[in-house]
Amino acid sequence: MFLGHFGVGFGAKRAAPRTSLGTLFLSAQFIDLLWPALLLAGVERVEISPGITRVTPLDFVSYPVSHSLVLVIGWGMLLGGTYWVATRYRVGALIIGAAVISHWFLDVIVHRPDLPIAPGAAMKVGLGLWNSRGATLAVEGLIFGAGLLIYLRSTTALDRIGRYGTATLVGLLILIYAANVAGPAPPSVTAIAWAGQAQWLLVLFGYWIDRHRRAKAYAA
Repeated sequence: MFLGHFGVGFGAKRAAPRTSLGTLFLSAQFIDLLWPALLLAGVERVEISPGITRVTPLDFVSYPVSHSLVLVIGWGMLLGGTYWVATRYRVGALIIGAAVISHWFLDVIVHRPDLPIAPGAAMKVGLGLWNSRGATLAVEGLIFGAGLLIYLRSTTALDRIGRYGTATLVGLLILIYAANVAGPAPPSVTAIAWAGQAQWLLVLFGYWIDRHRRAKAYAA
């Protein structure tokens, strides 16, 4: 899942108006930001297997550090706790932790049964929505659209950057998603890892546009 996670980041702004959209993107996408670094380090493994699902050719062979439920909960507690220590904003810390953990549960919907419960555990889960391109697009589009709508309704643009920058970010996310779904299989695992690292630019984009939008009074 890709757009759905960013939808969670957008929508979480309503619950934590003092938290930057960039931080919410970082939280909702954290384990997919961690995963490429672990691929490059050789800690986790993925293989390219065209046709393994209708949506993605990736076979997630081993990723217990970034994507096991037990450690994802730990990552959520770590990020939420760190944010609370830095800001003393309790609501924001709770939302950040929840956003990190939400990633795993959304992935369960789309992945094959490859998501581990804990490192070393034999049990793996996944409902396999990626086996249907149409259903995947519908579910991701619904989550993303709902989150974006919540964000737009709970914030207001302060200037042209806040207005057109948001539209540009949304268009960029949709373009990236379309390229991933409709494009050819990636040429190598190294290319996958470096493309994954580029998601940090989307986090920075979130910080930038959020500085040009203000939470509305009812969300304060």
